[in-house]
Amino acid sequence: MTRIAYIGTYVPRRCGIATFTHHLRQAVGAASGGKGADLVIAMENQPGERTYGSGVLPIAADVRSEYRRAAERIRTFGADIVSLQHEFGIFGGEAGEYVLDLLESLQRMGIPVVTTFHTVFEHPEEPYRGVQQRVADLSDRIIVMTRTAVRYVAEAFGVPAERIVYIPHGTPQPPRDGREELRRRLGWSGRKVIMSFGLLSRGKGLETIIRALPGVIRRVPDALYAIVGQTHPEILKVEGESYRDKLRALAEELGVGEHLIMINRYMDEKEITEMLTACDVYVTPYPGMQQITSGTLAYAVGLGRPVLSTPYVYARDLLGDIPELLVDPADTGAWTEALAELLGSEETLARIGRKIAKIGASMHWPAVGREHLKLFRRVARDPGVTAATAEGWDAG
Repeated sequence: MTRIAYIGTYVPRRCGIATFTHHLRQAVGAASGGKGADLVIAMENQPGERTYGSGVLPIAADVRSEYRRAAERIRTFGADIVSLQHEFGIFGGEAGEYVLDLLESLQRMGIPVVTTFHTVFEHPEEPYRGVQQRVADLSDRIIVMTRTAVRYVAEAFGVPAERIVYIPHGTPQPPRDGREELRRRLGWSGRKVIMSFGLLSRGKGLETIIRALPGVIRRVPDALYAIVGQTHPEILKVEGESYRDKLRALAEELGVGEHLIMINRYMDEKEITEMLTACDVYVTPYPGMQQITSGTLAYAVGLGRPVLSTPYVYARDLLGDIPELLVDPADTGAWTEALAELLGSEETLARIGRKIAKIGASMHWPAVGREHLKLFRRVARDPGVTAATAEGWDAG
């Protein structure tokens, strides 16, 4: 029986790391057949602001002494292995440096750590570089979610490749309800639906899709662009809904207001999975080319949906074998052509969907949970066993 302690944010907190940690815990538990025990150390902004389920210990992320308390709790629990979800913004101190206190305590206790890097820079800069270097040094294994990130981590931090393990981002499996029933329920029957999803904020390139819509509609008159997700809470505090209003105004100015819908509310996973399944093409038109992960693109691929994306790191890594799905950022003409070609042909949509489904099959949470459990058990038994000699995993 393997006793696992998870460190990160956790549901009901509404953030990507919280959702990831929750699903990882579920998937590993299912893979073990219930033969194990676990504990979650959940980072919180304010103590007591959320109610968690059993086996979850919330700690105040900005209180440094809490990290040493968390390490003691992990030792008392009797953890064989710790799974750390590393993202700079969820831990206290400059560049999340407080987490180093926890890792140093765990090292002194002899408890091995497997860290998942959710952000990886090709050329990291201070203060992030120094903190992430120390996290890497204090971790027995590092998990990354793209093959490209294996090289980034090895080169930036001098980590031997055998200590870096590639496991793809986990995704839900397709829902049981038929796609046409989902489309009918959403009011999307008879429409060719382009979709983006995520907390709304500037810098995601959504304007590019709206500017492409007039040309798309001339060739595919029933096209509809669905921007799904609430405005980022921190953005909402500062500027309200000004960015959402700007997007609506741009659509009206271009004469495509009736071809844009914006669903401004929080979506649980069941809802977003159904929407992704119901859409025709999922798009991530992000202008920043260094993005190393995208949970939303991973979900769409895991569900076997046709996608179009700018060629940022994660998209290139995931879709490199289908280069026609990668479109230059801010090139309205290229986006118009790519969207019109996909939406205008059921045969093309089906062909791309089949290719995407093959990629996505290995990303479903049951498979990802099994890979994590296999790694956790091996490291717990012997932290010195290298990934290169460990049977059955892909070290990149």
